[in-house]
Amino acid sequence: MRDAYHEELDGLSDKLVEMTRLVRSAMTRASTALLDADLRLAEEVISCDEQVNKINTEIEETVFDLMARQQPVARDLRMLIAALRMSGDIERMGDLAVHLAKTARRRHPESAIPPELQATVLEMGQIAERMIAKAGSVIASHDVEMGLELDGDDDQMDRLHRKLFDALLSPKWRHGVEPAVDISLAGRYFERFADHAVHVAENVVYLVTGEHAADIDLAE
Repeated sequence: MRDAYHEELDGLSDKLVEMTRLVRSAMTRASTALLDADLRLAEEVISCDEQVNKINTEIEETVFDLMARQQPVARDLRMLIAALRMSGDIERMGDLAVHLAKTARRRHPESAIPPELQATVLEMGQIAERMIAKAGSVIASHDVEMGLELDGDDDQMDRLHRKLFDALLSPKWRHGVEPAVDISLAGRYFERFADHAVHVAENVVYLVTGEHAADIDLAE
């Protein structure tokens, strides 16, 4: 009975990693759709989000079932609570990729991103992909040091987010209000995506160490 219980716990990690894989693919396609006005990719991101939602529901059902049947304590209880939090964060990351895809679809056949901001948005997409990939690796490996690295990646995303706003507020901006709104929202979606990736890593750090990420000094 306990072996089956621990297999179910391990299965939660597997499902979380699978969610990160699906969301990384969604973010890759959404970023490309946004930059290249690729309607096919945008539609793929929107239609495939149901897979992420399905796994999120499965994780919730498993967690509640295990809590009811096994009455877990200590580390096992932390694992279940962390799994709930992480699945929620990853599911919202999938939603943010969908928002980017819908922006691309709305602006089609034009690109939502003007030429002078393409490099910035491309870099934001690359950082987002790297962060969700790291989050998946942290879940699978329980690598605390890698988990703490995501704060640095988030700082890079914040810097690029500010760069977008600087361009939108510049007197040189010549693309009008509607593109400015789309770009402002897209920047926010990338920024929130990064925040959720950090939250995922922080939950793993707490699960492994019993400490909050902000209280850990790797130099010790």
